[in-house]
Amino acid sequence: MSELYHNRILELAAGIPNVDQLAGAEGEALKVSRVCGSTVHVALTLDAAGEVVTAIAVDPRACALGQASTSILSANAVGATVSEIRAALEALRAMLKEGGPPPEARFWELRHLEPVADYPPRHASTLLAFEAAVAAIDQALAARAAV
Repeated sequence: MSELYHNRILELAAGIPNVDQLAGAEGEALKVSRVCGSTVHVALTLDAAGEVVTAIAVDPRACALGQASTSILSANAVGATVSEIRAALEALRAMLKEGGPPPEARFWELRHLEPVADYPPRHASTLLAFEAAVAAIDQALAARAAV
């Protein structure tokens, strides 16, 4: 278990940026882990084209692993494209569940969560932030399409 909760994971978990609410959020999502009860709420806005995240707020109520993942998302989401965030979720999921390589580029620090792959009960909380971000993006885009 000590390999899961190494210093960088604890630093990330303790220093989550953008913990707040976001006035005027276009998309919001709350994801819950049924395994452990962890939750992560993500609110965000997109640019005029709906392609780039312009603001994000997070509210993680999760274990250190879920908080570390939320920290990485929140620190790097503003300026990220929708496709980058979707790709990061898929790469994180593949890393945890299929032995895939860690995400790269903007979300490269997710590599610190690679040992979680050996602990399937921890996968859900580790994925929450990125799942919530993608759900919030989908909600924002759906709202724009409905107008």
